[in-house]
Amino acid sequence: MTGHDRALARAPQVAAPATLVLTRPDDWHLHLRDEPYLADVVRHSAERFGRAIVMPNLDPPVTTTARALAYRDRIVACLPRPEAFRPLMTLYLTAETSPAEIRAAKQSGVVHGVKYYPVGTTTHSHHGVSDPEQVSTALAAMEEVGLPLLVHGESPDAGVDAFDREAVFIDRTLDPLIRRFSHLRVVLEHLSTARAVDFVAAAPPHVGGTVTAHHLLLNRSAIFDGGLRPHLYCAPVLKRESDRRALVGAVTGGNPKFFLGTDSAPHARTAKESSPGRAGVFTAHAAIELYAECFAAAGALDRLEAFASLHGAAFYGLPPNRERLTLVRRSHSIPETLPFGDGELVPFRAGGTVEWSLARAASQEGAR
Repeated sequence: MTGHDRALARAPQVAAPATLVLTRPDDWHLHLRDEPYLADVVRHSAERFGRAIVMPNLDPPVTTTARALAYRDRIVACLPRPEAFRPLMTLYLTAETSPAEIRAAKQSGVVHGVKYYPVGTTTHSHHGVSDPEQVSTALAAMEEVGLPLLVHGESPDAGVDAFDREAVFIDRTLDPLIRRFSHLRVVLEHLSTARAVDFVAAAPPHVGGTVTAHHLLLNRSAIFDGGLRPHLYCAPVLKRESDRRALVGAVTGGNPKFFLGTDSAPHARTAKESSPGRAGVFTAHAAIELYAECFAAAGALDRLEAFASLHGAAFYGLPPNRERLTLVRRSHSIPETLPFGDGELVPFRAGGTVEWSLARAASQEGAR
């Protein structure tokens, strides 16, 4: 029995309907990389989501509105149906980010947030923030114009245990920052601990949090299940079973402060199976299906639409998507690898199955 299976076995098993129709969901935290990988990655998200907040941690990073617009054009050029998927761009916050750039980003109508990476905490974060004071004028401008701050919430302090970095960052950095900029809209991304759940729940209404499918389905034991599992290594790392349960409770509880953000982060297989291995889990190929699996196991499928399709849109001040998406309770197999430029990547649940399918995919299988 895998770690995933054990986690689901502990959850209450409630009969799920055979079909689930949702307002087309959005992904409020997504990594698409860039050419030559972009076309292989974006098609998975475009098939499932109406919009996505696209992360700016390219190399070089997306630090200006001009770069964000150019990146958006490259994404749209890879879409088979550009009208069906809208990339929402972000800027990478650095010590050089000026108030003028923040205002230009807001006025563009294309940039919907600014990403705060503590330096050295994740992929391409070496351009990030080492001291919040470095970016205080940019934060003040963001507060003024209403541009959200999207936070990778981990302490960069090498002396902090890897499993404590989220909690320490909240206490030392994020809580004081929110108190100082009391009207700044903030998203604490990829929550991984009960501490983060409690913090977001107790914070002012303009503070929200995203939760990934892999943090909902797995605890840290899965990384070592039958041997080291490099394709389950992510930042922040998976945490205790008690933390996973707190996350499930948060997303299924109906609180609008919590919304879907996959943090799907593709890396070439060689980059994951190396030393040091890259942090990131690729879930875009079955993202909404994996969330449905979690909500079904918790007996809360009736609350999936709000979490996946409504809460995030409301936080960002956008209307829900008009289109609908249909899931069917029919398992489908996940390939061992997927194309990734001139190489390959290993997707989440590779070689296994997911319990839900997109209706179109299910009908296509039945036609073969």
